[in-house]
Amino acid sequence: MKRFALTSLSLAMLGAAGAAQAQTSVTLYGVIDAGIGYVSHANANGDKLVGMINGNLSGDRWGLKGQEDLGGGLKAIFQLENGFDVGTGRLGQGGREFGRQAFVGLSGNQWGTVTLGRQYDPLVDMVQGITADNYWGAMFATPGDIDNYDNSLRTSNAVKYVSPNFAGFQVEGLYGFSNLAGATGQGQTWSAAATYNNGPLAVAGGYFYANNPTAGRVANGWGSPSSDSLFNSPVNAAYATAHAIGIARGAIQYSIGAFTVGGSYSNAQYKADGSSLQGSQHFNVGNGFVNFQVTPALLTGLGYTYTKASGDASATYHQVSLGADYSLSKRTDFYAVAAYQHASGDQRNADGSLSSAQATVGSYGFESGRSHQEIVIVGVRHKF
Repeated sequence: MKRFALTSLSLAMLGAAGAAQAQTSVTLYGVIDAGIGYVSHANANGDKLVGMINGNLSGDRWGLKGQEDLGGGLKAIFQLENGFDVGTGRLGQGGREFGRQAFVGLSGNQWGTVTLGRQYDPLVDMVQGITADNYWGAMFATPGDIDNYDNSLRTSNAVKYVSPNFAGFQVEGLYGFSNLAGATGQGQTWSAAATYNNGPLAVAGGYFYANNPTAGRVANGWGSPSSDSLFNSPVNAAYATAHAIGIARGAIQYSIGAFTVGGSYSNAQYKADGSSLQGSQHFNVGNGFVNFQVTPALLTGLGYTYTKASGDASATYHQVSLGADYSLSKRTDFYAVAAYQHASGDQRNADGSLSSAQATVGSYGFESGRSHQEIVIVGVRHKF
């Protein structure tokens, strides 16, 4: 990271008994992750794709973050983070300038941190970091990212609290305002999570809830002003009109020698809206992974994800993922990732019809038109 420090904001007043001094720092940072990939079935016709597929281990981004020491252990903090696609230069997160994060707040040693703005939810902050997604990104994620395993959504208009770390234990809570006059409870988001991280063991869990404005305001899709859409793939495209999303997630990770093993479970529910979605849809997801640090520079990983749908429609997805990451330096690495997924059972389509479930690896969202899909990507990542 490049660090630009503005120190010595001190003003000595003539005749004053002392001097006032504040420490301020601003950091410019970013990640550029570009890859060339192969997709066995990349559209409804089952056609192959060879081309650039970017943001694989880490989403492309640049940002500014900073803090000001206010004294007595209190700091003012901020962060602005832009997402983009390095292949095209286009903005991510729906074209927002700072779509990944944009917040300001206060942090104190004794009472914790409060921030306001567009932010990650507590499940992303506390649970995601001890799953395979922390190491391998989109290729190891849940099919269609239906449980936000790969952080497809952020929360806008949010107030977030993070507690101090008590011997490895922390809690976090968030509330996202709808900003709808006369309908405060419609379009809101809230979430809470807790984590314990001590030595080789890490455990975390939490719950996320977001609801849609009333059907009269949004008849054809997800329209929450506080929570982004998770309806980006054939797996759950039929449920974009859901009244609400509820996601419970838990994860555990343990490191021993050169090995790191972890597992996670999530239950994602899309609740009926009384019009297009008559019955709630449930997704139960189990993930497991093993990492092996072959050398200080070479990390390898193996992951498996099982996803079972029930309620409105029933489908089962089995996904096996592989990864290798070689560090040339602390900032630059080469990687290769691959996955195979098989889908079976019935899947609800966006037009309301039922059809055989189609595979879609990780959070990429490619519509395969087939019961299986394979993706292989090699790429380079640079952090600054």
